[in-house]
Amino acid sequence: MLLGGNRRRLTLVLAGLVTLAVVALIGVVVARTVTDNRAAPTAGTTNPSAQPSPSPSTPPPGADITGPLNLLLVGIDTRVSVPGWEPHADAVLLLHVPAGLSRAYLFSLPRDLVVDIPAYEPAGYRGGRTKLTHAMSYGSRVPDRPKQPDPAQGYELLRQTVSDYTGLRIDAGAVLTFGGFDELVDSLGGVDIHVDQRVVSRHRQPDGKHREPGPGVGGYVGPQMVYEPGDRHLNGWQALDYARQRYLPGGDYARQRHQQQLIRALVGKILDEDLARQPERVEQVVTALGDTLLYVGGRRIVDFAYALGTLSPQALTLVGLPGASVGRGSAYRGEELTQVGRRFLTELRAGRVDAFLADNPKLKVPS
Repeated sequence: MLLGGNRRRLTLVLAGLVTLAVVALIGVVVARTVTDNRAAPTAGTTNPSAQPSPSPSTPPPGADITGPLNLLLVGIDTRVSVPGWEPHADAVLLLHVPAGLSRAYLFSLPRDLVVDIPAYEPAGYRGGRTKLTHAMSYGSRVPDRPKQPDPAQGYELLRQTVSDYTGLRIDAGAVLTFGGFDELVDSLGGVDIHVDQRVVSRHRQPDGKHREPGPGVGGYVGPQMVYEPGDRHLNGWQALDYARQRYLPGGDYARQRHQQQLIRALVGKILDEDLARQPERVEQVVTALGDTLLYVGGRRIVDFAYALGTLSPQALTLVGLPGASVGRGSAYRGEELTQVGRRFLTELRAGRVDAFLADNPKLKVPS
């Protein structure tokens, strides 16, 4: 068990980069004030995972991380009530931080993006061309445990698929189930967000109860929660429900935009409440995440937290990549990025993304 200052500092770091899994730059906001909350190690603390505060002659953790960095953030749908249900990647976001770590770009890939998924021996998957969301489910399969999928395996195949498609090296990432998201938002006291279009929920009633299953695949019956345009305060279940809806004008691209706007709203919430300077509140966030989060990275979380400590939330640019459906006639296969969307990835890799966004301002997602 970590004690005193060490425990407090590491808790802040965990709440930072781990929470990054679903709310991206929240981790950066927290990390920015980590150094202000440092305390000397408590006497008797011997846990090897505790990280002492850097001395003037000792470089801080992650001092060698100069960028560029690419973090893969995944929200998965796990239906624990259904035996053998395989997790699907319902939200796939990439946070790109160029060399120098002074700015960042957050963008989404459509869950139905048609991609080449490589063969993956641990899951017995031979590879194929299909929707991106399936990389998570196919990779999570454990041949000798068909009813016990492994999200860590699923993440690895998804990571390989995303890296191949974008040409970006993925340095670290995290997976968060939707089941933990509403607790996270409630632990922050809800969020304020500008609803940019009328959104009618397929899943929730106005009182928050789940709608009853109805006829047809994915059908529901009963009254529906409606989010009207304007400035709204959303609690946990409302924020999750709002960010999940894709059966609306704009489809999954509108949902991607709403997820990114929610991320920005959460960043603002932490700034307004000065959460990073309240260790007890940060611990509430960590507790809310619980077992719903999986972190995967070649470096320690503390390294990334310190490395990103000077990144301002105002330096975060939200990007919406345009796409179009793929198929023949009424046979829908999935989505593909338009030429402009694919060009964004090319310019991002080449370090020319600022000029490209200046020429294509419609790609920037408004707050």
